[in-house]
Parts: sequence; structure tokens; C-alpha cells
Amino acid sequence: MDLSIVVPIYNEEENIPVLHSRISEALADTRLAYELILVDDGSADNSYSSLKVLAGKDSRVKVVKLRRNFGQTAAMAAGFDLASGRVVIPMDGDLQNDPLDIPLLLNKIDEGYDVVSGWRKDRKDTFINRKLPSMIANGFISKMTGVHLHDYGCTLKAYRREVLEDVNLYGEMHRFVPALAHQVGARVTEMPVRHHERLHGVSKYGISRTMKVILDLMTVTFLLSYSTKPIQLFGRWGIYTLCAGFLSGALTLYMKFFEHTSMNRNPLLILTAFLIFMGVQFIVMGLLAELVARTYYEAQGKPIYNIKEKVNFG
Repeated sequence: MDLSIVVPIYNEEENIPVLHSRISEALADTRLAYELILVDDGSADNSYSSLKVLAGKDSRVKVVKLRRNFGQTAAMAAGFDLASGRVVIPMDGDLQNDPLDIPLLLNKIDEGYDVVSGWRKDRKDTFINRKLPSMIANGFISKMTGVHLHDYGCTLKAYRREVLEDVNLYGEMHRFVPALAHQVGARVTEMPVRHHERLHGVSKYGISRTMKVILDLMTVTFLLSYSTKPIQLFGRWGIYTLCAGFLSGALTLYMKFFEHTSMNRNPLLILTAFLIFMGVQFIVMGLLAELVARTYYEAQGKPIYNIKEKVNFG
């Protein structure tokens, strides 16, 4: 199988036939062996019925129905787990992504890249509610992860299948896959893709998702930098805090013996106790995180490295 296209579907009844038609037309002349995996994420309309009709007409269409609405990341993860193509391309089911970009993404993959991220350079969305928050988030994510992309939120991306095998998705983390893949040595690039206005249905995204993205960004930043050495993060802050506590305590003693300031009336005494307590807490958190990290890797037999290629190992 050359290609797996994964499309999460949530209340897109009117868009499904058009989506299938456009994908078929876009790939008609490519001679690629492909599959179209459509994941119904607990739709409340007749989306699943439309998907089953398509599957009955086209053997390349594979349909998955989740028991309830788990969210876009979970639906995408289900599609990734079932994909068998050497390249996996997720895309939205609202017709805003253009299937004509799929061959272009594949050409970029053939240049030697492992991940090609779409960039909706001419995005057809409202500025205040969609484009502005996205611009701010993309700049922030690029700075925090070190992987500089213009459009982390674009679903249309291309991944070599082996890259996805090393990435586990939770929360809203589908947008961070390029950064997580870069962590294990994947070559990541981006290219401009088309973007269309929504014709049917209503958008499921809004500014309320910003908080979820921020929280997941904190998780991703930790995973990228400290997942195998958490004591380096918590222990460092513990030492800094303890040092500040000892300095505060020394100043408290100096004020008592040389300036005759009563310790029980000196707020620095409370600050000293607080800083020393927090320093100990940080170090204990780091040690506990080390135990969790070791349990995570050792219980699964999961290595802390990633091999790209082996020669003469049989």
C-alpha cells in the first residue's frame, strides 16, 4: 500500500460524498495503491450511514465508527493505527483542505523528508476568532519546541508511516506530531497548501481550544526536553530554591545578631521556611518523575533512542 488517507468525521453528512469524489479525482492519474480511512467520531447526524454507502461502492474506502465523540486527536490516532500505507496523510472532512495537494505532499516526501506539514498560506477563515489566535499559537509553539512551522494547526500533513509508530497521541496533540517526530530525528519541512471556505455544516473549532493547546504545549515541551531526565528540570529548580532559602535564612540571622531585628517579626523567616520547603518538594518531584520515567520505558521495553537504519544485522 503506497498511501493511507485518514479523515476524522464529525457531523459532516453533506460533505462526505463530495470529499470522496475530490479525493478520487485527485489521485486518479497517480497510479498509487491507496486506502481512504474515514473515522466517524461519534457523529450525531447521518454521517455514518453515508460512510457505509461509500464503503459499499468503493473497496478502497474503509470506515471506522467510534463509540462516542472522543475528539479529533483520538479519531486521528485510530486511523493511524489502522493505516497500512507507507505514507499516511490526515486531512479534515470539511472540504477546506484540497485533495489536489496530496500528490504535491508525496513529491516532497520523495525528496527525503519524513514529515511534510501543510501551510494554509491563504487561509479562508475569520481573522479574530481563527487566524489571529492561530498566528500567536504557531509562533509560541515554534519557539517552545524549536521546530519552526507557520501552521501547526493545519491537519493536512504527510508522514512516513514509521515516524508515526514512535508517536503516541493524547489530548489535542495531533498538531504537535511534527515536533514529536523531530525529537526522534525525523526530517521535517512544510509547504503551502490550498485552503477553501467551508460550504456545509459548522466549524467545530473556536478560540476556546486555545487553553487546551497551551496545556498540551506544556506537556510536549516537557516530553521534548526532559522525558528521560526529569530530575534535570525539577532538581535544578529545587537547588535554586534551596539556595535562595539559605540566603534568606542567612540574611534573617544577620538581621537578628547585627541589627537586633526580632526573628518572629521578620517576614524573611517565613520566606526562608517556604523556599526550603519548596526546594525539597521540587527535588522529591524530580525523583518521583525519574521513577515514573524508568517504569514507563522499562516496563514496555521502550528504548530511549531511535534507530533509523541498520546494516548487516540480519
